[in-house]
Amino acid sequence: MDEKFLRRFKSFGNSLDSLSEAKERDMSDSFVLSGTSAKFSITFDLAWKVMKDILVQHYAMNNFVAGSPREVLKAAFQAELISDDVWMEMLKVRNQLAHDYDGVIVKKYCRRIVSVYIDMLYEFRRKTEGLPGIRGKDL
Repeated sequence: MDEKFLRRFKSFGNSLDSLSEAKERDMSDSFVLSGTSAKFSITFDLAWKVMKDILVQHYAMNNFVAGSPREVLKAAFQAELISDDVWMEMLKVRNQLAHDYDGVIVKKYCRRIVSVYIDMLYEFRRKTEGLPGIRGKDL
């Protein structure tokens, strides 16, 4: 994998570790909610971009029409990089959070982010760390 990919993968891991701090925070605090929302969106965006890089560089897949997150998630599922349709749910939530101006959506999904989505993101990271060129020593 190239240097740009390795930097992105490392950023994804750092962002995920930062997001996981939400598990230890008070979810009734509006500042924590907004921070969790923002960090989830950033981490999810890095995750699907890492997926795309892996699909292109490791699996030689480049038949994405637009390279949208939805296309990448479908291809990643077919390549068995991800194993659950929860990823499409995460995409939907990420899209909704982008338009959550009064905090209603983040209140609705914050517990799910903390209890399910973070674990899915870690599962993806563990799975991809075993691919050639993405060893811990490379990061």
